[in-house]
Amino acid sequence: MAAQQDAEGRYGKAPSSRTVEELLDTGIIVIDKPSGPTSHQVSAWVSKMLGGRKVGHGGTLDPAVTGVLPVGIGLSVRALDALHFLPKEYTGVMRFHADVGRNEVTALFSEFTGRIYQFPPVRSAVRRERRIRQIHSLELLEMSGRMVLFRVKCEAGTYIRTLCRDIGEASGAGGQMIELRRTRSGPYTESMAVTLQGLEDAVHYLSEGQPAKLLSAVRPFETLLQSFPMVVLKDSAVDSICHGANLTVKGIASAPSGIKRGGVVSLMSTKGEGIALANALMSSEMIDNTASGIACDTMRVFMKPGTYPRFVKQK
Repeated sequence: MAAQQDAEGRYGKAPSSRTVEELLDTGIIVIDKPSGPTSHQVSAWVSKMLGGRKVGHGGTLDPAVTGVLPVGIGLSVRALDALHFLPKEYTGVMRFHADVGRNEVTALFSEFTGRIYQFPPVRSAVRRERRIRQIHSLELLEMSGRMVLFRVKCEAGTYIRTLCRDIGEASGAGGQMIELRRTRSGPYTESMAVTLQGLEDAVHYLSEGQPAKLLSAVRPFETLLQSFPMVVLKDSAVDSICHGANLTVKGIASAPSGIKRGGVVSLMSTKGEGIALANALMSSEMIDNTASGIACDTMRVFMKPGTYPRFVKQK
């Protein structure tokens, strides 16, 4: 595939300059999932609304759970893998099976903040083995009798239903989750979410020649990659990364401070296009003080090969 140039002989395109059709090939829609359908059903409905385009969702919600469900379209489906590295936030209601004092609940929430052990639920699709998950914060918002309204910010892959059950067991009273709503997934919050009806309306307005509503609902997938330290590549290095090569120091145009060795970084073009996710093999200081060598191990590529021209391989 030959790289496409614009009128000024440049390659690539800034995400803010994408047309509606281009966004519908690479964008992410934040759906406000209703209670009832599965996440797969919601994705299927989004695909149907968009004319059968390939879609996928990031972070499955149980049928009864509502809230933020990022749905990727086309090439952005693979970018949803980035959500595995980012925290999520929920607001929920749990009920104790016997009376528990407010101070005791506050103390229990404190005990369950930090690194905890969990077993996936019996009906989970994953293997049931003990896992360590990080609870960043667990806050008691309101309490009435045996009912507790709480907010939790946690590592991806945390089972909130299991968390409520374990807190109940630790109290000696027993307990269970009653309701749950996801309010944030990575950078996406419920204020950004659109209902299924709202999306259908936006698609209808597009067919009437009014794209504004759909443009406000579809976000460039780069909004997800911006959650990580962003390493900007030279144009000459982009195509080799698109073919799966690792990034050398000589291919870096700029890198932010704060990159830690072993951490996840996003590889971006000079125009702000998302190229790939990578594992940093060097810290910021090492990159700044090294003239050569492999800086990043490419994990997941998003950009199509041939978007930028192939240059001589850098070492």
